[in-house]
Amino acid sequence: MTVLDLDFVRSHFPAFSEPSLDGQTMLENAGGSYACSETIDLLDGYYRRTKVQPYLPHAPGIAAGAAMDRSYALWAEALGVAPEEVNFGPSTSANAYVIAQAFRGALAPDAEIVVTNADHEANMGAMRRMAQENGFTLREWKVDPQSGQLDDAGLDALLTDKTAVVCLPHCSNIVGQENPVGDWTRRIKTLPQKPAVIIDGVSRAPHGLPDVGAIGCDIYLFSLYKVYSVHQGLMVARRSITDFLPNQGHFFNEAYPGKRLTPAGPDHAQIAAASGVLDYVAALDRHHGGTGGLKSAVDRVNGLWKAHEDALLDPLLAYLRGKNSLRIIGQDRTGDRHPTIALDTDKDPEAVATALGERGIMCGFGDFYAYRLVEALGIDPARGVVRLSLVHYNTPADVEAACEALDAVL
Repeated sequence: MTVLDLDFVRSHFPAFSEPSLDGQTMLENAGGSYACSETIDLLDGYYRRTKVQPYLPHAPGIAAGAAMDRSYALWAEALGVAPEEVNFGPSTSANAYVIAQAFRGALAPDAEIVVTNADHEANMGAMRRMAQENGFTLREWKVDPQSGQLDDAGLDALLTDKTAVVCLPHCSNIVGQENPVGDWTRRIKTLPQKPAVIIDGVSRAPHGLPDVGAIGCDIYLFSLYKVYSVHQGLMVARRSITDFLPNQGHFFNEAYPGKRLTPAGPDHAQIAAASGVLDYVAALDRHHGGTGGLKSAVDRVNGLWKAHEDALLDPLLAYLRGKNSLRIIGQDRTGDRHPTIALDTDKDPEAVATALGERGIMCGFGDFYAYRLVEALGIDPARGVVRLSLVHYNTPADVEAACEALDAVL
């Protein structure tokens, strides 16, 4: 089995050669990862050479438009969808808000909307408000208060002949567990009315780019700035749902599927630079012997990332299992979980995170916008949890440094 070349990986992230970050261990990747050099170079190049109105008939405008088109095409190939189904927006929260407003005018009066209390608020907060304001029935799929996981049987109990929309998390930003969203989507789509399925992939995408086409959902959302890229949200909206929902963009753009769910013009430079991370994925694949196209590279690199992250997660979880002063939220073994680890500690989470920060361990504390989930786990959201989150560029030395710091703090 090919092992991830960590030196090659880290050579693509300027942060690791930045003098001001020397001695800092990045373990809050779930809040926003470092950008790869390919992203930074494209963003810099756009602002230097093509900071003009794209698509106009002059050389810089043509180049700017081509750079944007390249991002749409590459992300479509990587995610297994069509280019017109790729939408860029200012954030996942903003994209989810637009979707909720679109459904406001598209549902029957007796429609039912299923949400969970496992989500980051961005995925279903706007949908909850929209349902309440319009009198739609809201059904909540609740996590087990001990494990923090969604009971598979709970979904079937919520589905009825009036279910119109189901909002699901691919992975919790607190529990770290990957949910079988493909299986859930297929079950939901067996209903005669074929409800719309919206998936929040913000906490999953950094650990492996999703095959949205294979999942079969109608809308898939994630944040590029957590996937080594620019500070934008990427939303896949399949053509069937785009045609169904009322236009949210300018009236004269209604005929263009890629503009119907984008009320404002997105940041041109960031769209152009969004392809950089896919150039990085392709380079990583070639370095490890890959010879196929981008979709093949994504699949191979996903496997490399997963194997490396599991190798980091195993010793960290083993160390944490031996601490009586904390509770690991979610599974304490590798498998279907990703290396986003929330800890309910005896000590104040803010004090723990601060003390870790003083020792060079960059981590976070709070509810991380998963307020309902933290509350369901019996934890005061105002107090929150401590969160350590790793990705594929982290090292065994990072894990050792975290354990040493935790020993001193706890």
